[in-house]
Amino acid sequence: MNQTSASPTLDTLFQRILSRRPEAIALVDPLNKPRVTGQRPKRLTYAQADRAIAALAAHFVEAGLPAHSVIAMQLPNTVEFVLTLLAAHRAGLVVALIPQLWRQAEIVAALNRTSARAIVTMDRIDGVLHSDVAMNAAAEVFSIRHVAGFGHALPEGMASLDDALARDIKPSRTAIQDGRKAAIISFDVTSDGFRAVPRPHLSLIAGGLAVSLEANVAQGASPISAFAPSSFAGLVSSLAVWLLTGGTLSLHHPFDFDTLEEQIVDQRCDTLIVPAQLALRLDEAGLAARLPSLRNVIGLWRTPEQVTSSPRWTAHGVSMTDVYLFGEAGLFGARRTAEDGMPAPVKPGLHGAPRQAAGSSISGEILLTPKGTLGLRGPMVAASAYAPPQPPGDSLIPQPPRDYVDTEYAARLDRATGAIAITAPPAGVMAVGGYRFLAQDLQEWSRRLGPGTLLTALPDRLSGHRLAGRALDNARAREALTELGLNPLMAEAFRDRTSPA
Repeated sequence: MNQTSASPTLDTLFQRILSRRPEAIALVDPLNKPRVTGQRPKRLTYAQADRAIAALAAHFVEAGLPAHSVIAMQLPNTVEFVLTLLAAHRAGLVVALIPQLWRQAEIVAALNRTSARAIVTMDRIDGVLHSDVAMNAAAEVFSIRHVAGFGHALPEGMASLDDALARDIKPSRTAIQDGRKAAIISFDVTSDGFRAVPRPHLSLIAGGLAVSLEANVAQGASPISAFAPSSFAGLVSSLAVWLLTGGTLSLHHPFDFDTLEEQIVDQRCDTLIVPAQLALRLDEAGLAARLPSLRNVIGLWRTPEQVTSSPRWTAHGVSMTDVYLFGEAGLFGARRTAEDGMPAPVKPGLHGAPRQAAGSSISGEILLTPKGTLGLRGPMVAASAYAPPQPPGDSLIPQPPRDYVDTEYAARLDRATGAIAITAPPAGVMAVGGYRFLAQDLQEWSRRLGPGTLLTALPDRLSGHRLAGRALDNARAREALTELGLNPLMAEAFRDRTSPA
């Protein structure tokens, strides 16, 4: 598309790199992809990726999806995710990100909330038949008109995107490339319940700049991402950083320690993007000595209240950047520059990218709200999605607009340093295995397990919390816990097999 854009989009950034380095390697699949999806790993140049994106975009247009309609995606951390997202944008569609471990009930709620017209998935991911889940969810949603997937064992009625990739075709519809238009919809859980959070391209680019500049990711870098791309933070830290730096993006489907190290060595990756607790575990294991190509680690904290108490960073020659995540509300980063390797203090007010550089571009603002919680303001923050409900009373008097998001994380100022101390997560919300639950939902699930059964959330160094269950001399209760798939290493299985309804 030769078209002047009003402001850059993710596809605009991709095409700028394509015009300069068409034969450079753009995307590399996980080495464990055969186990995850049953498909062979791919390595695509920018030119090959562009042809695939054009073919997928043409498929979406031919399927009758109108411009600006919503297409839901539930895909693993493989090249298919990146290609499909960029293809949807090239076709003028808005992408709704569906986390991999969501159950059918949650998918249906998300599809209805966004009035999605299509859903894209993989035939199976880690042994789970996601194609069947998608078909069943689509049958419950009136707005769905098209269901498509990757893989060799798709159910009847699901269009094959592998067949679409085999065609050398361009979309017949030219989408206006404007960064102010909606790009993605992600989903959050707050004390007020389930929310859809839409964002334009410019918000994603602003988030990518905040992360890449703070972490000092060089142009032409070779990042590897082991963070699931089903959230704003997942997209910003991997896709946006890759498009802003113009190198090679390697993907790792979480999580296999040995395979990750093999990928870093094989691809000579210089930037690692992982959950922060995992980064610290790799540091304890001496990652600097085993991974000579590594220069930057970007650690994403789903539990930002734990950053200040985290262990020191010891890897010499490898920098560590802490990225504080507040659900889907927003994020900010702080690179560890102190000699002792402890987290950098974060003060309220405007913060640039990079944070320590004088005159750097402003990436956002951190503030304390009158409620004693932390608020975020800036170009990456979708304030309207988190606007408080209209208070009861005189509805004829408009309420003053609020241009910040209250993250609901309790925070205070340290009198000695002036830095912000995040003291507690939002009340009534529990983060388990990278997902957010309402505490009342956990209590309801526990109640429905029956007498003699205990279900609780325990602290976990890697995932923040994990679900644990115990059956007390009750064979039926033990069978119920087994059916839920609870075990001390993979609490996320609970999310896939349990329904609060």
